[in-house]
Amino acid sequence: MLGEDLQVRTELAKDGSLFNGYHPRMRAVHDANAIRLAAILNSLGWPCERKVGLDAAQAAWLIVQHAIAQPNFQRRALELLMQAAKEGDAPAEQVAMLEDRIRTFEGRPQRYGTQFDWDAEGRLSPLPIEDPESVNLRRLEVGLGPLDEAIEAKRKVVREEGETPPADWQSQQREVDAWCREVGWRA
Repeated sequence: MLGEDLQVRTELAKDGSLFNGYHPRMRAVHDANAIRLAAILNSLGWPCERKVGLDAAQAAWLIVQHAIAQPNFQRRALELLMQAAKEGDAPAEQVAMLEDRIRTFEGRPQRYGTQFDWDAEGRLSPLPIEDPESVNLRRLEVGLGPLDEAIEAKRKVVREEGETPPADWQSQQREVDAWCREVGWRA
């Protein structure tokens, strides 16, 4: 499942279409993977390394992260992942990243600064952060490095991939909000 996800992402990034909204082909892969992984979660619980091996455990987490049009699936997966982390069966940083993803789609500030988007000045920046003065302490507690290093790394990746800010930032923000409402992230 993850192999197909990454293959499609690479193809769409190469031609630039990955960066123009949520590409229908990418969404189809993400939705299909979410359905398959939901069945695994139902029968197995969180597929941690102890149960499925390191590669499959990491793939499961990435599949959940990418299932952005499936709010209920991501929320349920977060609960299972949090329990697995409490039991020492999942990395705390994975919980942090999924929690941030869910919070930002819900329109709430993230806690760990792991989710990025273009800002009004055309820079890739972290989405709003709850209590930004303490973000590096929270990041340290879950095994993430300093936020300034994460910002530089993310900006380097988008430069290398050729991603550019939206031509009309305000319009893009309205589209994201409408999409979040359409798929059920926001009321």
